[in-house]
Amino acid sequence: MNKSIISLCIFSLLQIPCAAFSQSSTGIASIKNTNNAIGIQAISTYVDYTETVGGTTLDTERGYVPGFALNVSFMQDWLLGNDYLAATYSQNNGNTNYTGSYIRNSQGYGSVKRTNPAVLTDFSLRYGKGFVLNDQVMATPFIELGSHQWKRNLGSYQETYTNGYYGLGLLGQLAMTNAFVLSASAMVGKTVNSNISITGSPYTGGDLGNSTIYRLGVSVDYAFTKSLHGNIGLDYTSFSYGQSTPTRVGSSVYYEPSSTSKYTTYKIGLSYNF
Repeated sequence: MNKSIISLCIFSLLQIPCAAFSQSSTGIASIKNTNNAIGIQAISTYVDYTETVGGTTLDTERGYVPGFALNVSFMQDWLLGNDYLAATYSQNNGNTNYTGSYIRNSQGYGSVKRTNPAVLTDFSLRYGKGFVLNDQVMATPFIELGSHQWKRNLGSYQETYTNGYYGLGLLGQLAMTNAFVLSASAMVGKTVNSNISITGSPYTGGDLGNSTIYRLGVSVDYAFTKSLHGNIGLDYTSFSYGQSTPTRVGSSVYYEPSSTSKYTTYKIGLSYNF
């Protein structure tokens, strides 16, 4: 699934300059109209989380978690011309399928299977400047700051993972018609302040290692009218947490293993555009 998502996003970015030459001259106005919006989306995020020690899988959490997203974006002539400012808040609340192992016996990965409640909360803020490439194409380099939180309920104890991040990205947009705007984006950055907090356990958590974070996205916006738009989209995000420092509590030593997190988010929504 991940390879197909990446291929789709790269294909969309490459097609933007090729397809633009056959379009009408109203495309940039359509793109700006798409970028001035307040919207809400129904989302579903596929969680693909894996913990490992020395290359051996300890446990995984996988499954679709439903939620919602609130979005606001502007493209106005404030400082540099075609200034782009966008903010998104999202929350997913549902269940994942846990596969793991018992710690204190010889049974390995797969010996424990259950459903765990999960809550994902994300916030992002982008700023960039749009560059008009031709009548139908705009490219917008941007900087992005954001935060991520995952409340992971494991029954007898609960874990909360948090991290911030920063990154640089590029948003490419093509006005396919006066009503349809295709957007594709790519961002690469770094996670910061990665941490785990644990309740219901002798080990209360600690700092985690940071990593590179990647995000790819593609979406289509359709203008029913100038003020009412519908949209569908797909985002893929990948990052890792490094192992925490081992901590002795009584006669036992605790630590949080290394892990990788991959999120695929499907989105559909409506927006008020201005």
